[in-house]
Formats: sequence, structure tokens, C-alpha cells
Amino acid sequence: MRVLATIGHTIRRDWRRMLGQGVLFALLFQLFMMIALIVRFQQLPNYVTTYDWFGNVAWIIRSTPSWSDMWPIIAEEWLIEIGHMNYDYGNGISVWSLNVIPSRLVVLSVLGAMIALCLSLLRRDSCSTRTATTLRATTGLGAVLVAMTNATMSWVVCCATPSWVVGLAMLGLGVSTSLALETMGPLLTGLGFGLLTALIVLLAWRATPPTTSMKGTPRHA
Repeated sequence: MRVLATIGHTIRRDWRRMLGQGVLFALLFQLFMMIALIVRFQQLPNYVTTYDWFGNVAWIIRSTPSWSDMWPIIAEEWLIEIGHMNYDYGNGISVWSLNVIPSRLVVLSVLGAMIALCLSLLRRDSCSTRTATTLRATTGLGAVLVAMTNATMSWVVCCATPSWVVGLAMLGLGVSTSLALETMGPLLTGLGFGLLTALIVLLAWRATPPTTSMKGTPRHA
């Protein structure tokens, strides 16, 4: 309970900064994906399409009888599409694009807030430089797993479907192999969040003032 109290106290004290850094992280990740696409394909985007996200969500809610089916559909609704269109083929074909999806922005904002919480707790930890480096590396690993699996890039070679595995294909992994790994996305996302959650609990435990037993022995050093 003392660990939860430490986490709660840190959140109450730093919630504005955590919220701001979470939103900033989500936005900067969109910028990072756009730069990666431009560098990879050596092409600037030549079209931007906006979608009526609120209207589409309202229509999905009205037309989908099952709540269990409704949320996965809403989660994949696009807000903005930015990409490069090749007009050599009739009306054109989108060669690559970045798809801004609100549900992914929420996930990335939560990720950014959790990273900020880890760093806040780490600043209160008087551990050695080596231990601090290990803890920061663990934070980075969890962040990479979640961010990587919430990338929303599309490439015509990968069936033009916005997915995190497009990044793997862009890095040189075979397209068929990349697409085969797509189903592992939720597992890797859960692993990343689980790693960050465990790290937050560990850091809060280390930052919690030690209690003293009846014999005067500290609970932990």
C-alpha cells in the first residue's frame, strides 16, 4: 500500500507535466514516422486527406449492434492521412502514407505519461550510476515495444495497410515475414506496458521511505 501511495503522490504532484509530455510524445512520434517515410522513399508528401472522425464514429455506433465489434472498428478509424500519391496510374495510387489514428494517439500519450512517471521516480532514486543506466535502458525497451507496435505507416508493397510491420519491411525485413509478425502486435504492446508498469512499481518501492519493524530493523535498505 505504501508503494501505491508513493505512485499516487508522484502522479498528483506531476500530473500536468506527465499529461503534457504524454501528448508531446504522441505528436513527436507522428513527426518521427513522417520523417522516416520521407527519408526512406526520398519523396515529400503530396496529399493530405482529413476524415470526419466524429461522424464516422457516430455512424459506427448507430450501425453496429454488437459492442464487442464496435470498439475494434472505432479503434481503426482514421483522422488524417498524409502521403505520396503516384499519378502515373489513372487517378493515382498511394505509394506510402502516414495515418493519424486517434486511438493510437491515446495509447502513445499514455506511454509518454508513463515514461514521464518513470523518470520522476528515477530522479528520487539515489541508486548508483550503473543501476540508473539499467533502469533507463529498461524504460527505453518498454517504450520501444509499445511505440513500435503502434506505428501507423502504410506502403503499397505491404498491401497499403497502416501497420507497425511496415516499419520492419522498410528496414529490410522481408515483406512476407513482416506481415506474418503482424499478429504479435498486441502481445508486444502488452509486454511493453507490463515492463513499464513493473518498473514503476520497482522505482516506487525504492523511493518509499523504509518502515521499521518492532525490533528496529529497516524493511529495506
